[in-house]
Amino acid sequence: MTDLFQSLAQLENLCKQLYETTDTTTRLQAEKALVEFTNSPDCLSKCQLLLERGSSSYSQLLAATCLTKLVSRTNNPLPLEQRIDIRNYVLNYLATRPKLATFVTQALIQLYARITKLGWFDCQKDDYVFRNAITDVTRFLQVQCIYLIQHIHVYKHTHTLTHTTHPLTKHRKIASSFRDSSLFDIFTLSCNLLKQASGKNLNLNDESQHGLLMQLLKLTHNCLNFDFIGTSTDESSDDLCTVQIPTSWRSAFLDSSTLQLFFDLYHSIPPSFSPLVLSCLVQIASVRRSLFNNAERAKFLSHLVDGVKRILENPQSLSDPNNYHEFCRLLARLKSNYQLGELVKVENYPEVIRLIANFTVTSLQHWEFAPNSVHYLLSLWQRLAASVPYVKATEPHMLETYTPEVTKAYITSRLESVHIILRDGLEDPLEDTGLVQQQLDQLSTIGRCEYEKTCALLVQLFDQSAQSYQELLQSASASPMDIAVQEGRLTWLVYIIGAVIGGRVSFASTDEQDAMDGELVCRVLQLMNLTDSRLAQAGNEKLELAMLSFFEQFRKIYIGDQVQKSSKLYRRLSEVLGLNDETMGSPAFFFFLSSSITNLKYWGRCEPITSKTLQLLNDLSIGYPFLSYVRKLVKLSAVQFMLNNHTSEHFSFLGINNQSNLTDMRCRTTFYTALGRLLMVDLGEDEDQYEQFMLPLTAAFEAVAQMFSTNSFNEQEAKRTLVGLVRDLRGIAFAFNAKTSFMMLFEWIYPSYMPILQRAIELWYHDPACTTPVLKLMAELVHNRSQRLQFDVSSPNGILLFRETSKMITMYGNRILTLGEVPKDQVYALKLKGISICFSMLKAALSGSYVNFGVFRLYGDDALDNALQTFIKLLLSIPHSDLLDYPKLSQSYYSLLEVLTQDHMNFIASLEPRVIMYILSSISEGLTALDTMVCTGCCSCLDHIVTYLFKQLSRSTKKRTTPLNQESDRFLHIMQQHPEMIQQMLSTVLNIIIFEDCRNQWSMSRPLLGLILLNEKYFSDLRNSIVNSQPPEKQQAMHLCFENLMEGIERNLLTKNRDRFTQNLSAFRREVNDSMKNSTYGVNSNDMMS
Repeated sequence: MTDLFQSLAQLENLCKQLYETTDTTTRLQAEKALVEFTNSPDCLSKCQLLLERGSSSYSQLLAATCLTKLVSRTNNPLPLEQRIDIRNYVLNYLATRPKLATFVTQALIQLYARITKLGWFDCQKDDYVFRNAITDVTRFLQVQCIYLIQHIHVYKHTHTLTHTTHPLTKHRKIASSFRDSSLFDIFTLSCNLLKQASGKNLNLNDESQHGLLMQLLKLTHNCLNFDFIGTSTDESSDDLCTVQIPTSWRSAFLDSSTLQLFFDLYHSIPPSFSPLVLSCLVQIASVRRSLFNNAERAKFLSHLVDGVKRILENPQSLSDPNNYHEFCRLLARLKSNYQLGELVKVENYPEVIRLIANFTVTSLQHWEFAPNSVHYLLSLWQRLAASVPYVKATEPHMLETYTPEVTKAYITSRLESVHIILRDGLEDPLEDTGLVQQQLDQLSTIGRCEYEKTCALLVQLFDQSAQSYQELLQSASASPMDIAVQEGRLTWLVYIIGAVIGGRVSFASTDEQDAMDGELVCRVLQLMNLTDSRLAQAGNEKLELAMLSFFEQFRKIYIGDQVQKSSKLYRRLSEVLGLNDETMGSPAFFFFLSSSITNLKYWGRCEPITSKTLQLLNDLSIGYPFLSYVRKLVKLSAVQFMLNNHTSEHFSFLGINNQSNLTDMRCRTTFYTALGRLLMVDLGEDEDQYEQFMLPLTAAFEAVAQMFSTNSFNEQEAKRTLVGLVRDLRGIAFAFNAKTSFMMLFEWIYPSYMPILQRAIELWYHDPACTTPVLKLMAELVHNRSQRLQFDVSSPNGILLFRETSKMITMYGNRILTLGEVPKDQVYALKLKGISICFSMLKAALSGSYVNFGVFRLYGDDALDNALQTFIKLLLSIPHSDLLDYPKLSQSYYSLLEVLTQDHMNFIASLEPRVIMYILSSISEGLTALDTMVCTGCCSCLDHIVTYLFKQLSRSTKKRTTPLNQESDRFLHIMQQHPEMIQQMLSTVLNIIIFEDCRNQWSMSRPLLGLILLNEKYFSDLRNSIVNSQPPEKQQAMHLCFENLMEGIERNLLTKNRDRFTQNLSAFRREVNDSMKNSTYGVNSNDMMS
């Protein structure tokens, strides 16, 4: 006994060290010792002693956490009786110890919830022993205030889906059963308790009553926020959410007292509680439309609007930011879930829309208060404005009156904020470009409603600011603050003008509106001329970014072959700016390209402006050869200037800046992609023009070659020159997707400059800032995009290119494996990213159809073997978990594996058993990946492997003069030694098809037939297990489903037989789903197969 007490004392001491010490070493040692304790065989008994006799809250927390892990484990699970005892013990413990620390209480409730959830389908004497949560809690916890808080906590955590190692299917089935059997009772109980609480004069100074009310509201909100249909919606899109309330809850929502309860609570309790009440109202307002018929929905909406009106008439509590935020969400739900035609029929609609408009205008004017809530108000008005053309109700919607007020309030408030932000040094909203763009997208729709008023306001404000700005620039005594204020105002106006132009809807626009757009565009172009002319002295980054945003919106709407030549916008441009060519937007092109070149000249060191300018230029160049405006684009002098002068002398971002990081050169790829596309327009077979274009790059390559030829050189300068060069070349290689132009590039780079790339990999393999651009360039060069890699029949270039590819993969792979242990937080950047690119490179080369790989072995060339062996070395250096943890690595690996299993199965068959098992394990894990592309790739790999196995097995049973080759015989032997791997994948695929939301059923069906034919006895046992797991009355139907699955299927893998099986499988899945509806037994079969 003395030893036991000493052991408990040691555990308590370790808990204190873990949670209280500031010494990292001590804490790590304590954590290691406690991990060993959780895995010890006597953990369960010691946890109970810690709860009973532990003197600190930390030891109680440890006990609760360890017990939660014990009841959650899938291998060697605790017996049912033991879990019932733990459940009862926890409830009794909570009841007899009301003064536990909050975190201990929460941990114990989490333990109870986990036991309840994971045992939801467990029976004892035909009784589901873990489903009587309400009865059990009430029995153990007498209904006193402090206990009630705890038992409400229990309900709240019981229906929360916590992550465990159990299959997702099981989680969903438990959640569905909990929803159908218990959730409505809990919701009803919480509402009744809230009614009782609101009917009494709660003493909110009493901490127990304070906590009771808070927990009741949280419980109610969690009930309404339950994932009713198992979609796990993304909370970031909550403004679009519909609450899928079950039909069985209908009575609660038809009863107006339920809705009224929450509005009454809002007005009767302190503001600190109100956010939760409003959150409940947000969910109630979002119940699915189909829950009501038209009359019931109208009545429900009327009560909802009355409640909103009452809050707007008494807005005192909205001064609290949390209340304000939730109320804005509630207003947004009014339109996201109800039609404008329904809203206008509400009795108090005119008064309510007036109050909402006033509230919105006031909110926008107080821009510094809760800025993140403005999104919901703008969302409401955006949806209202978008509905105007479609509303059929005779009642007036009055939006023509209030929408211009909202637009004006937003515009003027943003302009007025500029001076205050600059004066007081506040955070500028313009720096949060994501938030600004989101608001502008909403304003684009609002502003197009009553567009004449919007346009008149913008013209007036723009002219005032532009005139003041011009006067300040001409004045010698102008203060920098005054200039900055006007630039800030103009920045907002340019952004807003771009937004409202982007809001133009082609089928609803008129010539008059196009003419109004012309007025706005002229003003922005005139301002651009002014700002460009003074860039040599000074510039404003935010204003330039606004200009780029404007051009992007203008490009989408008014540039392209689809734009009518007679557009009044171009007429206005011609009148005001003196530009006569209205064809395809060339006047605007002239201004844009002039501005782009100016940006690239003067803002070359400003990454945001450079990257956005280049992206816009790149977008414009994409249209070739389909859009005629791109042909006109190339003829402009601005474009010709870029094509003939792409050097650091004219564009500083192409230079070597020793102060910047190597990663800052990424924009160069975008620049040369655009230039490459533009060059191709008129390039044809003109090699002289191509060589002239490549002169700066030739000079750069020669400079690097010169450095490498000496024993000592400036390493940093060499790195920067090379990285910039390969980024440029990758842009050109990506753009050259035609055979003629790509062959010019290939002949330019090979064989002259390929050794330089190999040398760079050899020298700097440990520096991903250098190796990544080089590897990506090589991956692009071997990619047969648009069949551009088509060599003449007498040309060995395809083989030579693969040799270079093999050389680079082998050199990089062998050296990167010498890095040794890499910290987990750096493993992707330093190692896995480069490996991923090598996998992509090898996949592109193997699947490019420009190399006959049989010649390598035939002529004793080891290039192919070297590349494949390096792939295996790299693969074995990666843990299985990393293959799926990093999406880019997953996609490159499984894509490469698909090519190898399809075309190089003899190589796979020749590998060592441990390598084969590693590959098969990776396929097995990939089958359940969330990424559909990865899952589909794994199905294809498995299909190729199974087909190969089946063919080899069929050949081995036939009398043939030629025996199986050594690799095939060895592979068959390995598979016969380890049948469990293939059997596991058979059960996994069948499990996904039957129980999961299978999104790639066709892909899953292809390997399944081969798996069944290779494991007929196992499949028979599996089928019997699934059939026997069904209720007795459904077993015959399930048996028939399996019979129909194999009906007409022959014992071969011919295409005709496969197609018939795929058709049978589709019917099988439908029949099984119908058979298993309302059945809870399917979970057990899922456990069996997992």
